[in-house]
Amino acid sequence: MTAQPPARQGTPAVALDATAKHIIEQLQQDGRRSYAAIGKAVGLSEAAVRQRVQKLLDAGVMQIVGVTDPLMLGFSRRLMVGVRCEGDLEWIADELAAVEEIDHVVITAGSLDILVELVCEDDDRVLELLGRIRAVPGVVSTESFVYLRLRKQSYSWGTR
Repeated sequence: MTAQPPARQGTPAVALDATAKHIIEQLQQDGRRSYAAIGKAVGLSEAAVRQRVQKLLDAGVMQIVGVTDPLMLGFSRRLMVGVRCEGDLEWIADELAAVEEIDHVVITAGSLDILVELVCEDDDRVLELLGRIRAVPGVVSTESFVYLRLRKQSYSWGTR
């Protein structure tokens, strides 16, 4: 299953009915929950749930992915890098998003223009990637925040 691109600011929200929201909440609790189990919880057939989930995926409303612990996979360094820029932030953000080890890119307001998250094998790779980030035209400076201990990471904010 391919990942959908993130919604851009100004993209109209997709109107979700109560059943779609309930399906999403079921999958946020357990992304491997069967369509039959979801159907039982929301009052639909397995086939109807399968169709609804596919529509949500196709619309880019959600993704179903396996979330891993980077440390368990040999990635000993995670960090957030704040980037100060001049020029076209959208273009710079797209250039940074193309770097494989950057798994999160956000254009922000405040003293930092862009935040990127890196997941790396070691400090040598961090140094190499910081050099690549700084080499992107329009990047003025960077500030790194190395993760020492992760206390919370949640994807279960529901559908409100």
